[in-house]
Amino acid sequence: MLNENKITGRKPIIALVGRPNVGKSTLFNVLTRTRDSIVSNMPGLTRDRNYGNAVLDGIDCQLIDTGGLLRDVEMEIDHRVDAQARQAVDEADVIVFVVDGRDGLTMIDERIAKELRHSQKPIILAVNKADFGDSDVILLDFYELGFEHILAIAAEHRRGIAVLARKVATILRELPEEIFTPTEIMPLTESLDSISLAVLGRPNAGKSTLLNRLLGEDRLVATPIAGTTRDAITIPFVDNDGTQFNFIDTAGIRRKARVHDKVEKFSIVKALDALERANVVILVLDAHEGVSDQDAHLLGEIIKRGRALVIAINKWDNLSEYEREQVEIQIERKLRFVDYAQVFYISALNGSNIKRLLPAVKKAYESAMVELSTNKLTEAMELAYRKHQPPLVNGYAIKMQYAHQGGRNPPHIIIHGSRTEHVAASYIQYLSKFFRRHFKLAGTPIRISFRDKHNPYNPS
Repeated sequence: MLNENKITGRKPIIALVGRPNVGKSTLFNVLTRTRDSIVSNMPGLTRDRNYGNAVLDGIDCQLIDTGGLLRDVEMEIDHRVDAQARQAVDEADVIVFVVDGRDGLTMIDERIAKELRHSQKPIILAVNKADFGDSDVILLDFYELGFEHILAIAAEHRRGIAVLARKVATILRELPEEIFTPTEIMPLTESLDSISLAVLGRPNAGKSTLLNRLLGEDRLVATPIAGTTRDAITIPFVDNDGTQFNFIDTAGIRRKARVHDKVEKFSIVKALDALERANVVILVLDAHEGVSDQDAHLLGEIIKRGRALVIAINKWDNLSEYEREQVEIQIERKLRFVDYAQVFYISALNGSNIKRLLPAVKKAYESAMVELSTNKLTEAMELAYRKHQPPLVNGYAIKMQYAHQGGRNPPHIIIHGSRTEHVAASYIQYLSKFFRRHFKLAGTPIRISFRDKHNPYNPS
């Protein structure tokens, strides 16, 4: 039997499944004590598998929130969401089958129950939204499904959650301990050594397709429909070199003037939050669309937060030679202000040039997290100063005495001297480029600030 004090392998996995709009994402947020899943009255919001950590009655678990099973499979996207939920069932050690107590037992619930029994996994039937009346009466219909474990809960009001947690933990403790081997699944927790990589772009630029290609599996729902991704999904990954990543897929970001739906507004908030958490960003641009004003706005958000950057020009394989030349000219002209970012022309769908992205991401991360000694920085500053001095201020020279590092992600260089408040923006840009070349940094901006040593006897 499982002894939670002796687990040295992977965490137990709990999948939350059910038809759309029964409250799976609300329950996920309550159990994980986060707001990682988008919650709304609109059915079918969750599409990808969303993973989170939870402690259930003392056992550290991994939860999976899923899209609704047995949706309207007339649409391609519903087929794919259905497949994502079924994959979660395959991964799970325990399944929490969530139904809606207000709707009562439906034909779709019966079909899902029949399918879940084939998994031969332990199943807990959680009758949600059961706070409007007598729970015993509400549960009566659902006993027809024949499940051993059935509970009444109200996730939104956190009723019955402790009982559900204890029930899950009881089942886990009865499972054979050898199930939880260390090689079956990676821990979700972000370590200090992992690279948080956010993939940003406009809707339908190919972000989810790119991440699926990097992962080597259809982990995310990707369709030609713009706006397929609505949440910010974090996925742990280890590459062939043993480097740990946390990939973050985000919703496509449009101009605010075009965003009217409250769900899309919240998706954008989650995408910008992912940008805050990221060490490196891959900005995905559509080669057919070129660099739009919205792409420039996204770049501005990335620069404002000082994130290391790799640019991927997607859908490159469908362009003629003339079209490629025009795109390259536009890229060089419009992205000149982020000349530190490596640019790759790729096809996420066909996989061309994809293998070069992660090495560039790792180099950008190393550059963003670099530690530079005061001696080396001061030597580089003096060399830059000798090669090109800033203009005189009222006939007096700007003096730069020494430099030290003030932070990382991105590198922050603080230069001490006199009259430094008069340093022109063009000279700061020169210093930034010089430091990048001198220390062989790639993919990261450098922030430079000055500390002036004012001399009261100096008339300037």
